[in-house]
Amino acid sequence: MLDKDDHLGKNAWTELLPGETEAVHKFNKSYLDFLNQSKTEREAIENIYRTARDKGFISIDECQDLKPGQKIVIREKGKICALIVMGQDPIENGINIVASHIDSPRLDLKVRPLYEEDGLALLKTHYYGGIKKYQWLAIPLAMHGVVVKKDGHMVNIVMGEKTEEPVLTISDLLPHLAKEQMEKKMSEAISGESLNALAGSIPLDKEGKDLVKNHVLQRLKDQYEIEEEDFTSAELELVPAFPAREVGLDRSMVGGYGQDDRVSAYASLQGVLEVKDPAKTVLCLFVDKEEIGSVGNTGLHSLVIENIVTEIMHLAGKTNYLDIRRCLARSCALSADVNAAVDPNYPDVFEKRNCSFLTRGVVVTKFTGSRGKSESSDANPEFLGRIRKLFEDEKVSWQVGELGKVDIGGGGTVAQYMAYYGMEVVDCGVAVMGMHSPFEIVSKVDVYMSYKAYRAFMQSF
Repeated sequence: MLDKDDHLGKNAWTELLPGETEAVHKFNKSYLDFLNQSKTEREAIENIYRTARDKGFISIDECQDLKPGQKIVIREKGKICALIVMGQDPIENGINIVASHIDSPRLDLKVRPLYEEDGLALLKTHYYGGIKKYQWLAIPLAMHGVVVKKDGHMVNIVMGEKTEEPVLTISDLLPHLAKEQMEKKMSEAISGESLNALAGSIPLDKEGKDLVKNHVLQRLKDQYEIEEEDFTSAELELVPAFPAREVGLDRSMVGGYGQDDRVSAYASLQGVLEVKDPAKTVLCLFVDKEEIGSVGNTGLHSLVIENIVTEIMHLAGKTNYLDIRRCLARSCALSADVNAAVDPNYPDVFEKRNCSFLTRGVVVTKFTGSRGKSESSDANPEFLGRIRKLFEDEKVSWQVGELGKVDIGGGGTVAQYMAYYGMEVVDCGVAVMGMHSPFEIVSKVDVYMSYKAYRAFMQSF
């Protein structure tokens, strides 16, 4: 008979090899730096691309021919990056893919965001991804993004990260006047249209209309040389202004914004940088738009994988369409995405025997989806058997997990879009507490185990 806590499995801290405890903390120190430097998808891709180039990956435009061990990097639209390590086997026999997404829930500025009301200048936003709107009130917000002017010149903006810089914020209603608000359902208490960030309160002149708004516009022009009309071709995001930090009296966890899914991006990046002369060609892929359905030309619901594989096969002299289809169908993939960690404060939504926990290692998620496995690829057991053996051979602490109780809710990943090509794929990532909040929590040892898992899969699978 099972003990009531047998579902927990072993704490991965106790399973570390000699010398690995120090390695865990060192790995996560660099991970903290990555989080703080990668608060948008463009920033994450730029950091990944720069790191890859520094480690010897060459741009596909510079590549004349292919040979085993060749390291190639592809960057597209500032929001997609692919790192390829050529293998010994013919590429048409399939490749090993690890794919993560680098977008996270946030507040985007609307196309016409700036207005004045009651003597204050405000910025209208449209939230991106699944958020609890109330979590974005009364916290400091930084503005990150780009503005593209009519002449094509791109202006990069990062404001609110340094202590001497101003921040934005969205005010909350004081409890003295919030009786009606607090009687509403949480999903209705805060409307999307009320997520308007305070932007200024000083008038430009003594007389006239929209003087405070005009003063903010003047500041933008002086600092960034942008006009109000330039918002039309801008991509500006409001993200938490505070840095990622170590969490816990024992410093065993990492708290910060955007860990879904930049934790997988960082771990897989570090893994692919260490791959040497693999048997199978390796593709480590970083994509956008997962949080809104992987749509658009930078999401994995597009032809991005097919296009990248076609480019590589063309360089390899394989231009037959049948070879491309065979390569994709014979490939194996890890959808490097996170799962929900059981939270002791909210036990009722978790089925603990089949959900994931902090400190129990990387999570293998056979299926995601909602309720009846809707929008899930549901990995084949033959593939899972090989994954189990790989992780145990490579001393990777791992666990299984589902996203909460069956009838409670659920969620999706990019796995289904890779399975579309016929390849074998399973979700594999860390357990996250407080997912999609401005301050998500992960275990350092789980982050390290995800890195070991991705590295082993790319090197040895």
